[in-house]
Amino acid sequence: MLAISGGGAGGAFSVGILSAWSELGSRPSFDVVTGVSTGALIAPFAFLGCEYDERLRSLFLSEEPRSLVDINWRGLGVLSASLLQGDALREMVEDNITAGILSQIAREHRAGRRLLVMTTNLDTQRAVVWNIGAIASSDRADALPLIRRILIASASVPGIFPPVSIKTVVDGRPIVELHSDGGSSAQFFTLPEHLIVAPDHAGEENLHIYVIINNALIPEFSMSPGKALPIMARAYAILLKSQTKQGLIALYNFGQRSGVELDIASIDQQVPYSMADPLNGAYMRAVYGIGYQKALDGSLWAQRPEFIVSRRYVAKQ
Repeated sequence: MLAISGGGAGGAFSVGILSAWSELGSRPSFDVVTGVSTGALIAPFAFLGCEYDERLRSLFLSEEPRSLVDINWRGLGVLSASLLQGDALREMVEDNITAGILSQIAREHRAGRRLLVMTTNLDTQRAVVWNIGAIASSDRADALPLIRRILIASASVPGIFPPVSIKTVVDGRPIVELHSDGGSSAQFFTLPEHLIVAPDHAGEENLHIYVIINNALIPEFSMSPGKALPIMARAYAILLKSQTKQGLIALYNFGQRSGVELDIASIDQQVPYSMADPLNGAYMRAVYGIGYQKALDGSLWAQRPEFIVSRRYVAKQ
């Protein structure tokens, strides 16, 4: 299993890992690939294999990501659903998730492989895990537009991108649900929560889980301006780190009980980053390089969660 986390522009870290893994010739054909938020945009191509590495590099290392910043000027106030319009994100997904891609995902699903993407249902406050391969291989006339909406929803950070409405039927009644960033529920997805917290579980000895965290789990020192939005953004970043750490600890403890093999990769260096420029090209190239080089030299994977504080940070305390 490969689980790709959220992290916005940090998704370039995953792209670097996948590229180097392909070059080494040791990249598995994963039985299950899961994606959350930016990981949801990467997951379909990671699922389909090495031949899509160049597509991923283009998506994360070209000028294309900067075009996603389509500011919604009404969103600068309080009467709009988001700061960005979301049209550019929708167009990017539509350009890359084509009928041909859908057909390939369906073929792999029928072969027994699984592609799963998580969104958050804002109405019910619940995480929703979508079986993308099952939708792709179904006879639904709306399979392609539905999958596109799911991917867009998973990557739509609340307040930044607008939530996505998805039509469904409940108790025979058609309704419209609002779905948003899967990262609001969890930064990565591997196994159902009830299984991970089970006191005694065996029989998963053949399972090997790789988790790529497109973020730094170490504390990253930065002076916080005394203004509302930067303070809120900083607090949200801390919340995401804590959420990710707790998820990894729970998964590690489950692995120790059940014999599951676990490999974790995360950005272990502080790379300059500004919330005012969330899709900065220099940042994405830097984290791509970290993932690429560490995968090539064999220093990428850790078998347990590591939240190492850098020596420089300690010295400042």
